[in-house]
Amino acid sequence: MGVQRSVVAVPARLESSRLPNKVLADIGGMPMLQRVLERCSQAHGPNAVVLCTDSDRLKEMAEDWGFSVLMTSASCNSGSERIASVADHLVAMAWDEQADGWDQQQQQQRLAMTAVINVQGDQPFLDPAVVTTMAMEFEQREIVPAVITPVYRLKPETIHNPNVVKTLLAIDGRALYFSRSAIPHVRDVDPLDWHRHATYWGHVGMYGFRGDVLACWSGMPPSPLEALERLEQLRLIEAGHTISTFAVEGTSLSVDTVEQLEEARECALKS
Repeated sequence: MGVQRSVVAVPARLESSRLPNKVLADIGGMPMLQRVLERCSQAHGPNAVVLCTDSDRLKEMAEDWGFSVLMTSASCNSGSERIASVADHLVAMAWDEQADGWDQQQQQQRLAMTAVINVQGDQPFLDPAVVTTMAMEFEQREIVPAVITPVYRLKPETIHNPNVVKTLLAIDGRALYFSRSAIPHVRDVDPLDWHRHATYWGHVGMYGFRGDVLACWSGMPPSPLEALERLEQLRLIEAGHTISTFAVEGTSLSVDTVEQLEEARECALKS
């Protein structure tokens, strides 16, 4: 039957540990979160764009900007956990239905036929075309993947930067692993020359979940690798799910530090 609808879910909170209130930081005269939501709304394909938050303040602001909001628990530990906690309601919004009106069979059908695209609220320069492509990937692939994520080719100077998340790909484009370390390790070669022997891929922090996979997030066992690397996508791999990828040009700047915020503001001035 395949995926027939998609919805963009933007998880956001105010209490960021590294940069509190960052989603409301002014970038080019507009709060960062508003920039993200508006860029998502410019994508073709998704049937709805929804903010998922535990903040009444963010809820009021997003509704003033014209966006739908789902309230979530403040105890969510990741963006994926936040949107997973309201997966049924996100999928229902893609179909313009009420989840409370489904029977069990309808629920499973709707979840399996819907892609939930997770876009972080700290990516102010997200390219709407990437969201469009992700929605199309779900609709057009003969075998619908559990998860899809974009990747980009790394420049040599970023391969060993621990702030850049790397993706190790199989020949068919499946993501085998994600790490803050350079992967693969090239034996008996100076690390500065590794890029001459292998293609290194970076990960754009954006995921598309098949709805039924996202709804099972809380039931996935704790992931030791996720805890070590602080990368939530490793929970999916350890649980046995296949993560498919597609290549994009460049990366989307994520704002996690004061330095990255200043970089974003400089980019806004140039655009």
